[in-house]
Amino acid sequence: MWARPPHSASAGPASNSRGLALSRTPESTQRTPDLPGGPTGDGLTFDAMGVITPTRRLELRLSREHGYQVILGVDEVGVAPSSGPVVACALAMPLDKKPIPGVRDSKTLSAAQRERLAKKILRRATTVGLGAASVREIDQINIYYATVLAMKRAVTHAGDHDYVIVDGRHIRGFEEHVGPYRAIIDGDALCYVISCASIVAKVTRDRLMTRLAVRYPGYGWEHNAGYATADHRAGMAALGVTPHHRRSFISTKRILEGEQTSFDLFAEDAGSVAIPIEVGLDARLEVPVPA
Repeated sequence: MWARPPHSASAGPASNSRGLALSRTPESTQRTPDLPGGPTGDGLTFDAMGVITPTRRLELRLSREHGYQVILGVDEVGVAPSSGPVVACALAMPLDKKPIPGVRDSKTLSAAQRERLAKKILRRATTVGLGAASVREIDQINIYYATVLAMKRAVTHAGDHDYVIVDGRHIRGFEEHVGPYRAIIDGDALCYVISCASIVAKVTRDRLMTRLAVRYPGYGWEHNAGYATADHRAGMAALGVTPHHRRSFISTKRILEGEQTSFDLFAEDAGSVAIPIEVGLDARLEVPVPA
């Protein structure tokens, strides 16, 4: 459970000129962003090529003004793919150390860059929690609620904390589970601790899909991570649908309703795959161990 911070916030949800969706925010004012080419009022910076570099201004301000020490950044990956679970990471980085160079939104990094940075992040993080929602849960409660479930599990596994910063929009009722938090649209690009979480979540899920690709070859999961790419759709048309495909997604439905649906599509052999996140509420994910 979350550790209640020394000060409670009273401000309700709001938004500012950079689209920050706020929830129970201790700050009462927001500054107008500066022009690209330097720091902005929301802690946003650009390099010479226009690539956004996340900052720690929010974390440091929360620590300085409210005494928060364990500030979790939360992000998820795997919302759009047609197969595999949705995975979330919640972690805290030390406030007394400089940011790791190169950390930014995981979507802007190559696989090799993410792997390298994930090792550094995990060595330095003060706490890490991973959570997931299985394909079965995605199909039962829909991808939005499954994503929220994965984030709640990640925060729970991260342990005691003072505050949470999550990528995305305000989530109704989220504070009842995680405590005081702020939701930031594009937080994985703007906020350093969320960027770190996005990298670890992406590396974790990619490794999982690579493991599944060994058991279910022909879908290209080792390189498409379950997204509905041309080779993935071709594999589904030729081989049918596996227990790890999301049957509630349109790309999967089209195969199920087509002529080439596999007779073995409801086979129970998924239980032999050592993927504990498919178990359900007691799901656990293996944190990638730095080499």
